Amino acid sequence: MNDIALHEAFVPVGCEAQVQPTRAVTVGAGAVWSQVYDAVTTRGGGYVQGGGCMTVGVAGLVHSGGFGSFSKAFGLASASLLQAEVVTADGVVRTCNACSHADLFWALKGGGGGTFGVVSKLTLRLHPLPEFFGGANFTIKSETADDYRRLVGRFVRFYHERLFNDHWGEQVHINPDNTLEIRMTFHGLDEARAKAVWQPFLDWVHSSPQAYSIPDRVVIGSIPARRAWDVDWWKEHWPEIAFPVDGNPLITLLDYGLAHLIPQPVLDFDDRAGANPRDGWWKGDGGQVAWFIWGYESLWLPASLLARDAQDTLADRLFAGSRHASIGLHFNKGLAGAPPEALARSSDTATNPAALTAFALAIVADGEGPAYPGIRGHEPSIAKGRAARTRVADCMAQLRAIVPKPGAYVSESNYFERDWQDAYWGSNYPRLSEIKRKYDPTGLFVVHNGVGSELWRADGSTKL
Repeated sequence: MNDIALHEAFVPVGCEAQVQPTRAVTVGAGAVWSQVYDAVTTRGGGYVQGGGCMTVGVAGLVHSGGFGSFSKAFGLASASLLQAEVVTADGVVRTCNACSHADLFWALKGGGGGTFGVVSKLTLRLHPLPEFFGGANFTIKSETADDYRRLVGRFVRFYHERLFNDHWGEQVHINPDNTLEIRMTFHGLDEARAKAVWQPFLDWVHSSPQAYSIPDRVVIGSIPARRAWDVDWWKEHWPEIAFPVDGNPLITLLDYGLAHLIPQPVLDFDDRAGANPRDGWWKGDGGQVAWFIWGYESLWLPASLLARDAQDTLADRLFAGSRHASIGLHFNKGLAGAPPEALARSSDTATNPAALTAFALAIVADGEGPAYPGIRGHEPSIAKGRAARTRVADCMAQLRAIVPKPGAYVSESNYFERDWQDAYWGSNYPRLSEIKRKYDPTGLFVVHNGVGSELWRADGSTKL
């Protein structure tokens, strides 16, 4: 279930007269992205749009739409799906693509995992690999709340002017302690050009030393793109990256936006006997293990909020929200600013169309970990959890007030999402419901807040 095969000239079954051959990769549904990147990028010299975290499952990411660090450039992961093998509720193994079972094929591209059948194999389009991947990593501290509001406003304007394009992705965090954390990635720029992009913003920060400081160094650097997921390369070179020399610091890249310049390896490895020595995960993802989530919400922010007459309102709301909780702006999870071809492919998916016109996905979340309900001495704090849930909701309410039609990303959202059909899929939901009834008329596959689940009780065991 985790076999991986590269194709130099793939044509979907039955599409020989309609589709030009293209480079592609066929992946078993049990594979995770680190395995695919190893085959496609490290050994194959190509790029496949997948997840930023190395242990994310390939199938689940594609079925939810799928964002990675460079989605602003290459589009949704589901937009690269060329063909899928799926076992439907009637027990039939179907090969789905644009020429065969095209309706089911479309539903699998962002319609939600586990809903339409058991997918066993996927074939994804490959893209040319950029020469470099890079990142910008630093934190700005404000002395007062008024200074911080000005900083947030300045960054909103700067983002619109210099970063709102397909080169830049990943995150910025707007925090209650008046810090602005820059954790962004880039491609298609050399290091000098990337630094030049940020220089006007840094000059503005340095012009007011009484108001702003940068506690640690400003890190803007790049590595050869082919080494981004090369586990052996990271093992060999991490001391050089952790302790940069010659004034040319490098950032530890692709750490799901949580990259830090740290004096230790950036990867953890499965060191159990018999484990694959190439299996690893970014250290920044370690905290997600046994994370007990107190509150979690996401919201796509439309690009119209970046218009000059709307920037102050956006900055005011971001600042007001940050008084309650940290706001993560995931720029790679909004496709506004992407190239036309990436937008065209992504529009032919079941993902909420709100993603196409959003400049970012705002995520507000809190939790504790490791925590285990029912394990004495390790139980989560219910009192803290309820207080945090309120802070998360109050924070997101500030942003919801300026988004006329809220949309949320199905894979990173509130478990108790209200009006989830519209939030996750928008105008695509009626079509998805029709496809669900066609291929699973009795409701064999039931997923929490999945297409058709409104016909079942919350526990999924009783049909209404």
